[in-house]
Amino acid sequence: MVKTIDNTPLSELIGGLVSDVTGLLRKEIDLAKTEASEKLAKALSGVEVLLIGLVLAIGAVGVLLSAMVSGIAALMVDQGMTQVAANALSALIVGAVIAAIAWVLLSKGLDALRGSNLKLDRTTASLRRDVDVVKEKM
Repeated sequence: MVKTIDNTPLSELIGGLVSDVTGLLRKEIDLAKTEASEKLAKALSGVEVLLIGLVLAIGAVGVLLSAMVSGIAALMVDQGMTQVAANALSALIVGAVIAAIAWVLLSKGLDALRGSNLKLDRTTASLRRDVDVVKEKM
């Protein structure tokens, strides 16, 4: 049996190291699961905002476009514009406003889904520390 300077058998040292590394990996896996579920919850929140933005954009186009175009066109006709020109210009104005609102909401939702928000930062840092500790023991 090979013995080290402090009279601890090499097999016992290797067994302890394997046990320590196994325990460490289990803890890292648990940390990764926890962090991943937190990141998923944030991503789902971004998806919710994105879906709300899409529903509002579609609803706005369907309901508000008709009512607003008619109202603005009526005002323009009262100012002396032809009906055709008033309808076209009012549709353009209403469409641009609704598109701007939808763009803001969609941008917020997409920002929440960016890749940097989904990184497992704590797990990565912890794994790096663990690798350094194992290297020191070797």
